[in-house]
Amino acid sequence: MFNSKLKGFLLGTLLDKSLGKSLRKPLGMSLVILFTLVGCGEQSEQKMMVQQAVKIEQADSCHLCGMTISNFPGPKGESYTANQDNINKFCSTRDLFGFILQPENKRQVKEVFVHDMSKTPWGQPNDEHFIDAKQAWFVIGSSKTGAMGQTLGSFSTKSDAEIFAQEFGGKLYKFADITLADL
Repeated sequence: MFNSKLKGFLLGTLLDKSLGKSLRKPLGMSLVILFTLVGCGEQSEQKMMVQQAVKIEQADSCHLCGMTISNFPGPKGESYTANQDNINKFCSTRDLFGFILQPENKRQVKEVFVHDMSKTPWGQPNDEHFIDAKQAWFVIGSSKTGAMGQTLGSFSTKSDAEIFAQEFGGKLYKFADITLADL
């Protein structure tokens, strides 16, 4: 609403015959630039809306392998990509990374969520404890398993990941350090 009033006022000023030609031309160019910036700002704001993790329902299947997610222990994952508003759900963090690290998917990933296993039981993760995977700590190579065998333990703090690794084995990683070869 504010933008339409501003545009109307400025256009009215631009079309005002009492302004000299020398003043109307620079003002007109300034308005074009202003409208472009205002329009871009609105689009950027819309694109920056952040999606959240959602509850994994009993019948949800894994985006990568098609297995029923709730039938298996261990941390699960969810991701949004740039070209869709629907969330992709995964039966394990291993399948999540198997998907998001594929070259055709890597640049498209927007938000990624995993269970914080320091706050929820391994056997039945609670969806109230999803965290931003890009900020999480991961343990790869532990004796704990998920839907597809070995999986990545996910934790909100380094100290919780270290305690888990001491008890169940494995090595600590940050999100950005994980590669397909690590899986």
